[in-house]
Amino acid sequence: MTRHMHVRHHRPARWGLLGFLLLVGLPVSSSPAYAQEGALVPDASLPIPKLHFDGAGALAIEASATSSEHDFDFLVGNWKLRNRKLKSRLTHSNEWIGFESRVEMHQILNGLGNIDKYTETSTGAPYEGVALRLFDVRTKLWSIYWADSNSGKLDPPVVGSFENKVGHFFARDTYKGQSIVVVFRWDVRNPQLPIWSQAFSTDDGKTWEWNSINVSERVR
Repeated sequence: MTRHMHVRHHRPARWGLLGFLLLVGLPVSSSPAYAQEGALVPDASLPIPKLHFDGAGALAIEASATSSEHDFDFLVGNWKLRNRKLKSRLTHSNEWIGFESRVEMHQILNGLGNIDKYTETSTGAPYEGVALRLFDVRTKLWSIYWADSNSGKLDPPVVGSFENKVGHFFARDTYKGQSIVVVFRWDVRNPQLPIWSQAFSTDDGKTWEWNSINVSERVR
């Protein structure tokens, strides 16, 4: 949801949530907020699907059998987000920054698309982003476009679909001159606390560095 300017280190080993929280300095608590704090760690039990490429080296993406124009219906409305992002990407950094933001999402095109406005002021200055999601009725794939107030232009779309309430969306791109594949993950196994995360790969998906994650809570 935040891509390059604002915005998935290699995947953590399967050492359990408690150990990871202690390692990265997140609070360990039995309070209701613990569920949200725990969600701010990429889930190592969810594999990123293996990438496939065509003869020209372009990503070859096929929709899941259950892909639907209703996959993002859960996101309609107003949300507050708890965010964490790497301070520096693709530099083996382990320094994370936490902040809060807001999202307001509306459906468009009779449900074949949706658009949300993202706002936050963690740097002291207003920052706005827009996510545009479109469902292709022929391919059954979602394309997610991002633009923000730093650049005023659309990033190349990430493309993909949901399977078992987890969506993966991919694109080829560049980051500071380096060729990458970017993935957005939407984990909506709990639609009341949906989790979005982002990773970059510099080796066509052999390894991934998670660099941004947030968990949303609906504003009533």
